[in-house]
Order: sequence, then C-alpha cells, then structure tokens
Amino acid sequence: MSNLEDYRQLTEAELREYIKRNPQDEEAFQHYLTITRAKPNRVVVSTGEQLEAELKKKLAS
Repeated sequence: MSNLEDYRQLTEAELREYIKRNPQDEEAFQHYLTITRAKPNRVVVSTGEQLEAELKKKLAS
C-alpha cells in the first residue's frame, strides 16, 4: 500500500492490522492516529492514577 487513498478504503481494524504487519509505513500510521484521535469521548491517560480516576468517572455516570 502506498498512498492515503488506499488507507481510506480500509476499516479501522484492517488499517490497524496493516500497521502491525508494516510498522515502517509512517503514512499509514499517521492516518491511523488521525482516525483514532478524532473519535468522540476519547480519553488519554499517562499514569495509573489518571486511569483509575477516569474509570471511576465512567463507572459513576
């Protein structure tokens, strides 16, 4: 696969599997990041404490 148009034809799961098989394909990886970052309700944590706090919020709602 060599261009963005090809990546857009894949589902998110297909693209994730493609990236696993082709970790050198930076363009595909960047497209995957763009897709995942655009999802609503996305939460990013970097510590265990942040994860615990976010899980408590989700469980309480």
